[in-house]
Amino acid sequence: MQLVLASSSPRRRDLLARLGCVPDRIAAPAIDESPHRGERPRAYALRLAIEKARAVARAPGEVVIAGDTTIALGNRILPPAETEGVQRHLLGLLSGRRHHALSAVCVIAPDGTERTRLSATIVAFRPLSTAEIDAYVACGEGLGKAGGYAIQGRAEAFVRFIHGSHSGVIGLPLTETRALLRAAGLPLA
Repeated sequence: MQLVLASSSPRRRDLLARLGCVPDRIAAPAIDESPHRGERPRAYALRLAIEKARAVARAPGEVVIAGDTTIALGNRILPPAETEGVQRHLLGLLSGRRHHALSAVCVIAPDGTERTRLSATIVAFRPLSTAEIDAYVACGEGLGKAGGYAIQGRAEAFVRFIHGSHSGVIGLPLTETRALLRAAGLPLA
């Protein structure tokens, strides 16, 4: 049985390695990640994980895994920080507040069965000064990331508390992922 990771994210590849999984193939899906009008954050994260998994061609005997991590402030889906200006704005919104990191996983088994799980983690940032936000933006670490930060890096110092899956905030909730891969027939310990 072969494992296909439907993601070019090095973080997801590293997180899979923590489960003892090395993808046999990596295929970056090309999908439109725009939220639908009125779409709620949980539904959005699950939809993207499913669409990413379905977008990758699957050969006989292959298991496909895809994930999506969405940062939500209330019912507002925060975009990835594509520019430094957007990143500054996102960090300003998150400063001193709680938000949800929603990490969805979809696994398609060799027989075509799709299984999904969603991990919802509460993350609270301490208040951030303009200088702290500027310094973080300057380091380049959160550019392109959901919500404009990478919890596995310097932004971990912003976290006042976290309730839920740390690996889910990074990009792949390991407990849920392990269960899905085992259900698809991968021999994990």
